[in-house]
Amino acid sequence: METINVKQLGVRYRLVEALKDINCEIKPGRLTGIIGPNGAGKSTLIKAMLGLIPATVGTAMYQEKPLMEQLEEVAYVPQRSQIDWTYPATVWDVVLMGRVRKTGWFRRFSTVSRRLATEALERVGMSEYRNRPIGQLSGGQQQRVFIAKALSEEAEIFFFDEPLAGIDKKTEAIIFQILHELANAGKTVLVVHHDLGEAITNFDDLILLNRELIASGPRQEVLSGENLKRAYGGKVMFFSEKAA
Repeated sequence: METINVKQLGVRYRLVEALKDINCEIKPGRLTGIIGPNGAGKSTLIKAMLGLIPATVGTAMYQEKPLMEQLEEVAYVPQRSQIDWTYPATVWDVVLMGRVRKTGWFRRFSTVSRRLATEALERVGMSEYRNRPIGQLSGGQQQRVFIAKALSEEAEIFFFDEPLAGIDKKTEAIIFQILHELANAGKTVLVVHHDLGEAITNFDDLILLNRELIASGPRQEVLSGENLKRAYGGKVMFFSEKAA
């Protein structure tokens, strides 16, 4: 099981430096969250690691090669706002799309692929919706379907961009259960997370950004008052395990 090493990663959008000199590790078998204020570069970091946007400098290395050259190892779920929910696809269609890379375009899905897609839908509690158009689902249900698609890919690395934004408590519990199961199975799991509430305690490791790396490592070390003040400025409210 290999660690992903992010080395001196930087991203510029025209004159704006979106990320500067990011160095951190994402370890397999641990649930890692990326946190930071709005505009901190959280989504940018994931996209640059995958080569979805160009890095100005630096790279993310996995098994001694750039991660962007090994995307067959990665299942990536973007933010819900980046998905076309009017596309005429059913829940079953979307989950089966996770098998295209293994099957090949324009080839029939195997019995194995159909079984994996069925199991993935069951894991996220969406089996009864398999024939429902994706656009007719609630936000939380849509998120669960795309997590099922990721599960069906049989990847080693899972990247989720704000999977917990705007969802209900039931969906949050289901998603965290799956994320923990993936980490416990030795997978590499990286999640962009948007708030500092109680859900933060689900993460083993954190990467705290504000265009540059403030801190990374075990959750309790990263969530120090000093680090949070540097990232968010002034007084920031966050869930304190000491007070809980």
